[in-house]
Amino acid sequence: MTATLTSAGLTWLPSGQAMLAGPLQQLFLECDTALAALAGDTGAEPAEHPVFLAVDDLERINYLASFPHLATFPVTLEESGLPAFAADPVDESGAVRLRGISPVRNVITPAACYHVYVQLRDQRIEGPRYLTFRNTCVRRETEYQPLRRQWSFRMREIVCLGSRAQVKAFLDRYRDLVSGLLIELGLEVSWQIATDPFFQPSRNPAYLAQRLNPTKHEAVFGGDLAIASVNLHEDHFGEAFSISTDEGPVSSGCVAFGLERWLYAITTRYGADPANWPDPVAAAGRVLERHR
Repeated sequence: MTATLTSAGLTWLPSGQAMLAGPLQQLFLECDTALAALAGDTGAEPAEHPVFLAVDDLERINYLASFPHLATFPVTLEESGLPAFAADPVDESGAVRLRGISPVRNVITPAACYHVYVQLRDQRIEGPRYLTFRNTCVRRETEYQPLRRQWSFRMREIVCLGSRAQVKAFLDRYRDLVSGLLIELGLEVSWQIATDPFFQPSRNPAYLAQRLNPTKHEAVFGGDLAIASVNLHEDHFGEAFSISTDEGPVSSGCVAFGLERWLYAITTRYGADPANWPDPVAAAGRVLERHR
């Protein structure tokens, strides 16, 4: 895959990151534009979020205990140790010699939607409320594959906050919209019940709860690659971040898209020649027109 897409603009880094240029970068932008257009169906508010999430905020949802294997941290050095570090910063293997690390108080964004709940913390809202955004997410993996499984990748999300009925209606509608877009693009997927990638899942009550009451469904391409997911959070984030309506903690749900995975799906289906690629923006327009 890497070799065949080099001419289309893919540069693969062994660290598990992809650089995009030329036609592949253009396809990335078109896919994101198409998904943002779907978000416009509800008038979702665009938002921009930072790179880091505070550990204190993630502790509200027990993230580090549930997903320690995925976390990547921004690390800085204590001022007092800088001269010694600068004198001998890298060891014989090419690894940085970390001495005197400052307290780590942030995590690099692992999922784009977490920022929304930090943003709306302690607020009372009139539901339903819809937001959409794109962020670079970072998740450590045991292995990396170009466009399929990366250390850093881009995620587009659409989030709904409101009553459980409003969130459920949002998720049902967006599953239909996403399915319609995938059909327009000629991408065959199967919708499958899924769980989040918990650490030691058999010991995690949240994993067991997802198995007993499925709240996550993924659009799986090629039998093993989730390119979109529809997620019902119930009032988990509303309660953790004190976001409420007149009836109590707000319910929430999100639709999430791994953008590099959409590139993988399209180029696997149509090949590396951009002349054969479909137009995601036009496809999204046709889907929205049918659902009006």
